[in-house]
Amino acid sequence: MPVFLSKVPQLLKKGILPVQIVTGFVMGSKKLYDFVHDNPSVVFLDIAYVNDTNVIRRNPHVVAKNSAIEIDMTGQICADSIGRHIYSGVGGQMDFIRGASLSENGKPIITMPSFTANGESKIVATLKQGAGIVTTRAHAHSIVTEYGIADVYGKNIKQRCKALIDIAHPDHREMHEKSAFSL
Repeated sequence: MPVFLSKVPQLLKKGILPVQIVTGFVMGSKKLYDFVHDNPSVVFLDIAYVNDTNVIRRNPHVVAKNSAIEIDMTGQICADSIGRHIYSGVGGQMDFIRGASLSENGKPIITMPSFTANGESKIVATLKQGAGIVTTRAHAHSIVTEYGIADVYGKNIKQRCKALIDIAHPDHREMHEKSAFSL
């Protein structure tokens, strides 16, 4: 066992391939590529395995941090489109949100700034027409913006609205409070 792993508390070790960094792909700087090149501690595996919820959940304390383009007041998360315009692929967001939620002491987290570069709120009453729902309201747990954390899992719609309004940009909160009454 590598020396650095002997210093890691047992509860922080992965259950599967504990001494290796597992990935399906990398993208980044020359420094990153130099690190992974011929590095025996980095293992590239098929995405069907890496994103398999049953594999993810077998590791304790999984923290899955994903991003969102916008989220509605009920907790529906759009991460791949702006309205009908496809912005990116779905990726493994749902796999890791689900896997982390099933992992012992796992934490599924969605992070995003509270507003766009144009000053529009990313927390909305309803998603833009044609927006894709990548993570359903039933699977949303913790939503994080620069204004805090909204724990929406298991909450009713009124409680979700309150939690999401609390992490919205202060300039948008009054508008959200008014729109929340129409839900």
